[in-house]
Amino acid sequence: MSAEIQLIAPCGMNCGICLAYLRKERHCPGCHGADTNKAASCIKCVIRNCEMIKISRSKFCYDCGRYPCPRLKQLDKRYRTRYRMSMIENLEGIKSIGLQAFIANEKKRWRCNKCGGVICVHRGYCLVCGPSEE
Repeated sequence: MSAEIQLIAPCGMNCGICLAYLRKERHCPGCHGADTNKAASCIKCVIRNCEMIKISRSKFCYDCGRYPCPRLKQLDKRYRTRYRMSMIENLEGIKSIGLQAFIANEKKRWRCNKCGGVICVHRGYCLVCGPSEE
């Protein structure tokens, strides 16, 4: 599995745009990586540890008979409200256009126009350039 593919969590989160992944100190390896430097909430994540994900041939929630489960709906609502990003929309995108095309779209969507770096979903700006002065 390529590094880019490995950064897409079962819930549809692109770990490559997460603050914990982008930070320099205590860099999180993403949902599929080792638990070193992960927040306790990520290690204990109900979705990441879901038995349906573990036994499924697919690595994404959309293949589950309970999709979208209450936990995914709750997470999606929080991210849509706070960060203008939807886990469920991400999953539907992966399902409809495929993982490679989804990743290509994510690279464009979260690319900093100033330096070409990555815009952090949790901050809304590139951690290299900082907040826009507009």
